[in-house]
Amino acid sequence: MATTNLQFKTNYAVSSKIEPFYKGGKVQISKDEKYIFCTCGSRVNVLEISTGKIVHCIEHDDQEDITSFALSCDDEMLVTASRALLLKQWDWRQASCTRSWRAIHTIPVASMTFDSTSTLLATGGCDGTIKLWDVVKQYCTHNLKGSSGVVHLVEFHPDIERLQLFSSSLDCGIRLWDLRSSQCLVVLQSHYSAVTSLSFSPDGDTMVSSGRDKICTVWDLKTHQAKRTVPVYEAVEGVVLLPENTDLSEIGVKSKDLHFVTAGSKGVLRVWEASSARCVHTQSLPSTLTSEEEEDEEQDNPRSLTYLFHLPESSRLATVTAEHNILLYQLSGLSTQQQFVGYSDEVLDVKFLGKGDTHIVVATNSCQLKVFELLTNSCQILYGHTDTVLTLDVFKKGSLFASCAKDRSVRVWQMDGDGQVRCVAQGCSHTNAVGSISCSRMKTSFIVTGSQDCTVKVWDLPAEFPTAGEEIHLLTARATEKAHDKDVNSVAVSPNDKLLASGSQDRTAKLWSLSGDGTVGLLGVFRGHRRGVWAVCFSPVDQVLASSSADGTTKLWSLQDFSCLKTFEGHDASVLKVVFVSRGTQLLTSGSDGLVKLWTIKTNECVKTLDAHQDKVWGLHASRKDDRMVTGSADSNITVWADVTEEELAEEQAKQEDQILKQQELSNLLHEKKYVKALALAISLDQPHTVLTVIKAIREGENSGKLLEKTVLKLRVDQKESLLRFCAVWNTNARNCQDAQAVLQVLFTHLPPEELLQYQGARTHLEGLIPYTERHMQRMGRLLQASMFLNYMWQKMRVAGATSGVDQGEEMDTTPLAQPSFVIDKEKAKESSDEKRDEGDDSGEDEDPNVSAEDEEKVDEVSATKKASTNDGREQNGNQTNGDHDSSESEESSEEEEKTTVTVKKCPSSVRVSPADEDLQEVFLPQTVS
Repeated sequence: MATTNLQFKTNYAVSSKIEPFYKGGKVQISKDEKYIFCTCGSRVNVLEISTGKIVHCIEHDDQEDITSFALSCDDEMLVTASRALLLKQWDWRQASCTRSWRAIHTIPVASMTFDSTSTLLATGGCDGTIKLWDVVKQYCTHNLKGSSGVVHLVEFHPDIERLQLFSSSLDCGIRLWDLRSSQCLVVLQSHYSAVTSLSFSPDGDTMVSSGRDKICTVWDLKTHQAKRTVPVYEAVEGVVLLPENTDLSEIGVKSKDLHFVTAGSKGVLRVWEASSARCVHTQSLPSTLTSEEEEDEEQDNPRSLTYLFHLPESSRLATVTAEHNILLYQLSGLSTQQQFVGYSDEVLDVKFLGKGDTHIVVATNSCQLKVFELLTNSCQILYGHTDTVLTLDVFKKGSLFASCAKDRSVRVWQMDGDGQVRCVAQGCSHTNAVGSISCSRMKTSFIVTGSQDCTVKVWDLPAEFPTAGEEIHLLTARATEKAHDKDVNSVAVSPNDKLLASGSQDRTAKLWSLSGDGTVGLLGVFRGHRRGVWAVCFSPVDQVLASSSADGTTKLWSLQDFSCLKTFEGHDASVLKVVFVSRGTQLLTSGSDGLVKLWTIKTNECVKTLDAHQDKVWGLHASRKDDRMVTGSADSNITVWADVTEEELAEEQAKQEDQILKQQELSNLLHEKKYVKALALAISLDQPHTVLTVIKAIREGENSGKLLEKTVLKLRVDQKESLLRFCAVWNTNARNCQDAQAVLQVLFTHLPPEELLQYQGARTHLEGLIPYTERHMQRMGRLLQASMFLNYMWQKMRVAGATSGVDQGEEMDTTPLAQPSFVIDKEKAKESSDEKRDEGDDSGEDEDPNVSAEDEEKVDEVSATKKASTNDGREQNGNQTNGDHDSSESEESSEEEEKTTVTVKKCPSSVRVSPADEDLQEVFLPQTVS
């Protein structure tokens, strides 16, 4: 074992991350062309183009998905629409909501756009209507009806003096609306499928529309007639009119006639001349498909384009692909300038790349490879493999790497001095998916692959690789060996290029000799793992091999006698990768439990456990240039880690310890019922969930209303301000809304409106409270209606079952519910249940004519403080009715003398009020409901 004196690594901290920022939906680029806005579930992420970093994140408090958004033309205002039918106006640079209001649409908003003055906002809904909003004076100006189905496209005419709006819906027509009269002037009919985009000429008299019916139409907006229909032979998602006074001869623009660019299902940009309806230029892209295969795969082409934008300031075009990649092109030659990967799916492997490890190459659940520049996050997408790429390895120089895939092939890639990567060699002779690969360590002379066909192959590399433009070199295997009885999961070449190790699903690892004549000879077998071996790795300094397995262990083996030297246990699931660091004195392991562990070999001790990811960590690689490492996970995240100093580590530990102490102090305060201090401490942590825990604890005690009032009113003004902000968050969830409303009742009852309006963001919070409170009230209304219906049905059932005991002229008791928070007395419920069961047992006997209606309709009096016992007492009556209702309960109330009691008729056990709805009644309903 190595005994070199060196500084052990003790901790890693996150240096940078590459996270998903776009998972489909709308994309918009700011007017200054510095930022890209894109949806990602319930967030709108703002990506800075120059750095490739997410600089702002706009997220709705209710966690509802954002269905559409629009950025104003002056780049100052962002408006989002969510599935909760709320529109929110944001100061996106501060990530703060300045205003929110109801969208009025009955179902979610599908499209949005601003006019050129940034004062009018148009929203197209899935309900077939279009609303126009004056965002300055804050009111709805127009409600345009007449569209059929979802309005998926709205666009203002660029000349605001015309006050015209264009829209398109499922009927495939383009409607032109006059905003002065709120009338539809004309429906432009040309397309037979969805209209996807519109582009206007500088003078505003010509418009080009594109559709999925594979045509583009040139319109004369003076006569409202189609001037030309251009067949483009692909479903078009975006169209852009080219500027007139720009030299674009390189892309086929030879005249001053109207030209436009299209982007669609074929994944390439094409330039068209409108007057002749011919394509004058087609963008060239590297491809591995023949023309026939491209035609077949057009429908599911991962390169297909979904958006096209013109960036006039920088003379560029931007596109979005079906695989959520955003690409920027120079307009003059349509050459790729920048690429950003919005979503990588499952990361299967990741390696450092470049002479100074300035890049990383990533294999995802895709047939493409992605090469990221760590400084800018700009990405190159490498095409070549035709099925999922499984693993990677990098040569010692760092500019050459190899990949293998499910398509049974292996490829070698080379990075040039400008950072551009191209394929220089490929080989294909395995009969099944190739799942492991390793490069020679001393020279760039060979690669070794392991496959699911249970074989390992050694491939010789040429002395020189072909230059750009030449055909790639075809590799041939110099040796093939049947290595294992099951899949070969991992192969590794020793530092001196003389040994080869393989790990397999058959639970063994094997050591092979690599002789100069091309033969592979078995030297020994490492046995000891109880499950399949996932990874093998040679020590850089000792005659030791490390292996990791699905049995959750990592083992060190002697290369001399093949014995197990050490076993490292700590992962709760499969250990997927193992690498040596610190000159062979430490190990890094990653597992399917999402953890990365740092081990010191000499002490057999786990130095640090990093909660790195939320899913399997398939990719793990340590930099050879510095103390960094990179991990890639099935959670789609890629993380670069750096070894931190003792000072940085101590500072981080101090923060963690302080957080733990505060949590412990909070727990003690709650136990001692010092609620004012507990609430103040929770607010200082700025954690809404922690504050909610304190509020719930207060409301669970006796005299909770007065106690909550006393506690809240003792808070400072800034603490009340934070509490109001938290209430707006809690109120979006039906489980927590009763707590929010209880706090709001205290604030609104005891604080004057003038004081409340002085709170930061008070207007925004209040506007956000209104729609959700209305929704809760509607839910309560539905609950009351269901309760009244059950009352009615129960009365009718009793009348039908006891006609002799009920006067035909007797009116049904329809008294509405009151005092909704109640508990049935267990003893009376039990007696009532026994009486009911006795009645059921005697159902075959004649009824006693002396029994009065009052005796037959006996009720159980219950206490208002023991509500939880009702269901237990009633579950014995469950078979006495054929009703099947989920969350309702038949209740009646009556007032006797000065003491109010709640009376509940016997009802089937399946008729119950859910706890959440009972709490809502207590919060939202008055004491009596009429």
